[in-house]
Amino acid sequence: MNGDTHSSRLITQRVVSVLRHDLPASLVVFLVAVPLSLGIAVTSGAPLIAGLIAAVIGGLVAGPLGGSVVQVSGPAAGLALIVSELVRTYGWRATCMITLMAGVLQIVLGSFKVARTALAVSPAVVHGMLAGVGVVIALSQLHVVLGGQPERSAVENILELPDQIVHNHSHAVAVGVLTIAVLMLWPRLPRVRVVPAPLAALAIAAATAGVFGWDIARADLSKGFSEWATPAVPSGDWHGIAGAVLLVALIAGVESLLCSVAADRLHQGPRADLDRELTGQGVANLVSGALGGLPVAGVIVRTTTNVSAGARSRWSTVMHGVWVLLFAVCFGWTVTLIPLEALAALLVFIGVRMVNLGTARGLHGHGELPIYVLTMGAVVVIGLAEGVLVGLGLAALFALRRLTRVSVMVRLEPDDRWHVVVTGSLTFVGVPLLTDNLRAIPAGATVDLDLNVDFMDNAAFEALHGWRLEHERAGGTIVIDEIHDEWYTSAASGTRVSSSKTPPRAPDRWWLPRAYRRGGPLSSIPVRHGDVWVPPRTEPRRRGDAVPDLLAGAVDYQRRTAPLIQPFLTRMARRQETSHLFITCADSRVVPSLITASGPGDLFTVRNIGNLVPRHGAPPSDDSVVAAIEYATTALDVHTITVCGHSRCGAMATLLSAGEKTSGLPGLDRWLCHGHHTLARYILSSGEEEDEAPMDRLCRINVMQQLDNLRTYPTVAQLERSGRLQLVGLYFDIGTARVHVLDREGFTPVAGVRS
Repeated sequence: MNGDTHSSRLITQRVVSVLRHDLPASLVVFLVAVPLSLGIAVTSGAPLIAGLIAAVIGGLVAGPLGGSVVQVSGPAAGLALIVSELVRTYGWRATCMITLMAGVLQIVLGSFKVARTALAVSPAVVHGMLAGVGVVIALSQLHVVLGGQPERSAVENILELPDQIVHNHSHAVAVGVLTIAVLMLWPRLPRVRVVPAPLAALAIAAATAGVFGWDIARADLSKGFSEWATPAVPSGDWHGIAGAVLLVALIAGVESLLCSVAADRLHQGPRADLDRELTGQGVANLVSGALGGLPVAGVIVRTTTNVSAGARSRWSTVMHGVWVLLFAVCFGWTVTLIPLEALAALLVFIGVRMVNLGTARGLHGHGELPIYVLTMGAVVVIGLAEGVLVGLGLAALFALRRLTRVSVMVRLEPDDRWHVVVTGSLTFVGVPLLTDNLRAIPAGATVDLDLNVDFMDNAAFEALHGWRLEHERAGGTIVIDEIHDEWYTSAASGTRVSSSKTPPRAPDRWWLPRAYRRGGPLSSIPVRHGDVWVPPRTEPRRRGDAVPDLLAGAVDYQRRTAPLIQPFLTRMARRQETSHLFITCADSRVVPSLITASGPGDLFTVRNIGNLVPRHGAPPSDDSVVAAIEYATTALDVHTITVCGHSRCGAMATLLSAGEKTSGLPGLDRWLCHGHHTLARYILSSGEEEDEAPMDRLCRINVMQQLDNLRTYPTVAQLERSGRLQLVGLYFDIGTARVHVLDREGFTPVAGVRS
């Protein structure tokens, strides 16, 4: 019984959701779909009823079978040029058969799970194609708005347009101008925006023409019913027919899949299944072609309208198809009231909107605007299929250029060594740039060559190796450092070189201990543990490694880091302008610049045993810390003083040992006298936080005590009272690599730090 009750409750919730969200959304989409379907049928040269059939099939077939829960399919403006050309070439019935066969091809492609492959097509090509189609539609239908007839090509339409504008001032022009004006102004009217602008524009144009008795042509849906015919086998060149089937299937499929991806960004429901979407579109095209309808594809305008109206499930798409069917059967006579010039004006408006400036700006940011513009231009001037091929070829050239891009930087260092950095993919395409830059290096010079390349072909190796041999014969010296992978070394040694690009190697992370970095005395092939690359320990660190390690680190800094920070340090060479005094322990595991993500000029740092701050005037005196505090608060005018302690502090362990660990270390014993107040504070608070380890509690108390010690300095106290100085306590837990903020009440982890 409980299971039945739960099922009944779920069914009730779904029904309520459909009635509350999907039913109103379906009505809004229906009101948008009818005028758009009629207009696309007009510009496609197909019967008006074909547009409504495609809209019905898009709702009743593609809706439940597709992979997106909110996408609305139907006749698409992007396919109008293809259909119009097919109708002129093969006739309407043959075009229906081509649509049917394209649907079968889409079903086959969907069954082979190739939908994701369609997303490999550059969006710049797709958007450029749609923009070109929009321009062609707008130019052709503009002639209808002006009372004339469109020419066969966009170029001819452009050439004839001035004559049309000058000599045609009929009622048709008035209807077209009125329709466009309503389309532009309607969304700006707040109280009437619930009615879709296309429906309002056609209704106002029809009413105005009827009231004033304008002489215009009107749509006739009854003629469409008489022309309704079943598909017929095309006759003619089968190569052309096969190409048409492939073109319709691919264009409709890609447009639908891209629309599905865009729809996923508009709602929070289930994500689209692209293979199912392609198969569903195939079934819809098969049925639409069999019933004499236009090709079906996902339409972004209807999908956006559907989501904006609050649709939650497929029921909105399905019901919109039902409303279109009822309209065609029961209220088709109202179509005879619509002026054809108004439909043409609607198509002009849609065509102009297909040239999306927002998309163009986005493509410009990625350097793909030329692909968009040239694809659009090719579609307008040459044709749809040819324009798409031009766009695909151009996109391939751009991708090849990016994949083979290489940069060569050559500069003379202050020590008279030449530093050359080669980055990218070093192929025969980049050989002229490489050799031209290397030619600038004088003979006999010492050269540091950094190769940060993910690929090197034989032509590039021959050019680089030949230059190296020639330079060394002239008395020069070349030190080659391959940062990414050893392409040059492998080729020079005669070993087999991979024929493909190499993925990035484990990064040589500067913040790792030197023993764990690539090339260090304990390193071998790095192994990943969590987010850290750690090599297996193969041998213990030797005492004699320290000096070579430091020298190697200095050389590495000089070659790689110094050139990057040199411009900043040059500007800071005359004076430091820091606002932060940072007092921390001398422990080697605590790196201030690492745990605070700071760089040169950020921190005025004092490090000592135990991060202690001697109280003002307390013996034994320590002029070093006192001098740093005085200089920071007066000469540097710092705004913040931070005391940073850490876990497992050796100085605190020595305090707890009551001097046992300082036997024979008189200097350390005298220094730790400044920690007696910390120890006393620890003893007084011994009853608190029993669940905390004694050492950790002492280390934290020490930070808070040093903040109080800072307040014994008159200058510090005065600046803090006036609000010109802030005292901050930090605690670094070495074991978890987490930073905590401390105050007199306790501590809190720094936000955003992962344990």
